[in-house]
Amino acid sequence: METFTDVLLVTANVGSLFDNVGEIQSEWLKQLYKTIQSYKPQFIALHFQEVGGKDYMLNMGHAENFFWTLESSEEMKDFDRSCIYVDNQFKVEDSFTALGSMYFIHKTLKNVQQYDFHVKNFKAVLEKNRYIGSLDRVTTVEKEKFPKNFWPDFKWSRKGFMRTRWIIHNQGLDLVNVHLFHDASNLIACNSSPSIYSANRNNALRYVISRISDSRQTVLPLFLFGDFNFRLDTLSLVQDLSTAADVQTVKKDSSNEVQRIIYEEKDNDHQVLLRIEEKLFAYLHQAVFREDNGRALLKYDKEVAAFHDVIREEDIKFPPSYPYSEEHAKPTQYMNTRCPAWCDRILMSHTAQDLIHRRDNGEKSVVYNTMGPNVCMGDHKPVFLSFSLKTNDHI
Repeated sequence: METFTDVLLVTANVGSLFDNVGEIQSEWLKQLYKTIQSYKPQFIALHFQEVGGKDYMLNMGHAENFFWTLESSEEMKDFDRSCIYVDNQFKVEDSFTALGSMYFIHKTLKNVQQYDFHVKNFKAVLEKNRYIGSLDRVTTVEKEKFPKNFWPDFKWSRKGFMRTRWIIHNQGLDLVNVHLFHDASNLIACNSSPSIYSANRNNALRYVISRISDSRQTVLPLFLFGDFNFRLDTLSLVQDLSTAADVQTVKKDSSNEVQRIIYEEKDNDHQVLLRIEEKLFAYLHQAVFREDNGRALLKYDKEVAAFHDVIREEDIKFPPSYPYSEEHAKPTQYMNTRCPAWCDRILMSHTAQDLIHRRDNGEKSVVYNTMGPNVCMGDHKPVFLSFSLKTNDHI
């Protein structure tokens, strides 16, 4: 008999929560609880990236506190089983990913099992399990940092993936938390289309997908959600934004290296339309990124299209998820550090998309959106997907 399990998947780059502790965190949690109360899921998967923030050596203690606060909160009391994985071992440089994954099972949901990679079998989840620290010996999670030799020319950072496997009412699922490489310099990002960073992310994501679907385990429907750092095709976007502008390139005195590019409006008293530097992307008409949820910019969002053979996504109807201002009073403003983009995504295999139940009566059964759109949530707005998963009571 076909049954339905209400599921909530959330991805959140939480770096800002630890770099400005106290200011953002309580409001952030309030928004999460509000989302949970709204959609009433029976199974929740939270995928976090940048646990501990940029100063993780200083702030990792706050991160543990954050996970504990969330797990023990009054709002989560009806979730009687959970599995929590936090990679906080920053001293082990070769394997530290700063990823955290939390899974919560509601008391009304029976028959949930989790895969043990050591015994190669699924086991019932019967209690609350917390693994904070080194995850090397934890047999219910698989974690990998991207190999250093992948990107010899770039700063090697805390990027990688973490995977768990589940059976909910006889339906198997692979859930993968992923963090891909960012754009280090806006100047380099707008040099070519696709940019060199975009090519790196493509390689990394292909690597993850091939690792997940190799012959070591049976291939299951896959949900891949995290901070993919997908960026807009910056070269094409800049060309379109500046068709009627004069361009001025400023080079560093001693070398031929470009320091900044300035676009001035020809017919408007040389008003600066756009300034680009390594870590500056200041566009005069920032509203374009928020108007109609940034819909006019979706045509520049090309990185996921390279994966349409294996990966699907629900329609995006929310504004770019990054880089929001970290100032409390400016929750809908973008920072001028990067061109806004849909970095945070929930992707799925074709087989996973087939498991999403779509009601015929036009009721909103599938919701793909950001959390806390009008509240300061840090530089990334968390992205969630709420849906009913088709499951079976009996095989």
